[in-house]
Amino acid sequence: MQTIETLNARYGIAHHVTFKESVGLMVAELDNVHATASICLQGAHLMTWTPKGQQPVIWLSPAAKLAPGKSIRGGVPVCWPWFGPHATQSSFPGHGFARTVLWEVIGTKALKDGATWLAFRLIPTEATRAQWPHSCELVLQAAIGATLDMDLGTLNTGSTPITIGDALHTYFAVSDIAQVAIHGLDGTPYIDKVNGSAQKQQAGPVNIYQEVDRIYYNTDRDCLIDDPAWKRRIRIAKLGSRSTVVWNPWVDKADKMGDLGDDGYLNMLCVESCNAADDVVIVPPGKSHRLSVRYSVLA
Repeated sequence: MQTIETLNARYGIAHHVTFKESVGLMVAELDNVHATASICLQGAHLMTWTPKGQQPVIWLSPAAKLAPGKSIRGGVPVCWPWFGPHATQSSFPGHGFARTVLWEVIGTKALKDGATWLAFRLIPTEATRAQWPHSCELVLQAAIGATLDMDLGTLNTGSTPITIGDALHTYFAVSDIAQVAIHGLDGTPYIDKVNGSAQKQQAGPVNIYQEVDRIYYNTDRDCLIDDPAWKRRIRIAKLGSRSTVVWNPWVDKADKMGDLGDDGYLNMLCVESCNAADDVVIVPPGKSHRLSVRYSVLA
């Protein structure tokens, strides 16, 4: 079992990484020449990323509940090994168990460009094996600097194929949801989950003026979040993902959630790189699947 003392002794890096305890959870605090960030070992959950001299890029709810076994509202939750509800077991957690169980640190490094690299591996338990009786290894790598790079790798160590759905369920900070637009999905078909899973097609940029919950499928294109008030665009580039989910709960659902904060929906937007709905991934024995993203900020 890793402790704060053993983590700092083995993986702490001066001017890069320090491990601390927060309300019973272990957190990696990062501060390098490019950015600050924080990652909770529960879920290998990146909670914040703020390039130096800029507004936060990754949004963490001010009302987020940090507690053992509970999902954290905001940041970059890891959805695995399924996305959304389980196909046959309604009692299993939505979006899988990866975001609420403990991961172990398996590596840290100060990179030559001043960025910081970390790697985490999910720790299987009896409870996770009961939900996922397959032999595999899940590793998350993150390089945190002027850009944020994340790589979720699933290695099938068993003798039969496995089928997974996965996502980096990223919450982005925005100045005002009514002013932002998402580019890169024009002409893409999507499932409108707010409208009875109706099949539709995007026309032009995506604008948010009500509850939005859409799975855009058969797309591996980059997306751009245009935020004129903060005079920036956030680029989302991905590999190993054939779906993009766009989500904002809007006012009524946000009020019922209890952990989004007062009017929190106005300052957050989820654009998720994933393999969802029919865009699941079959991983043969001895092979791996990697879902990779790069987030960058453009003036």
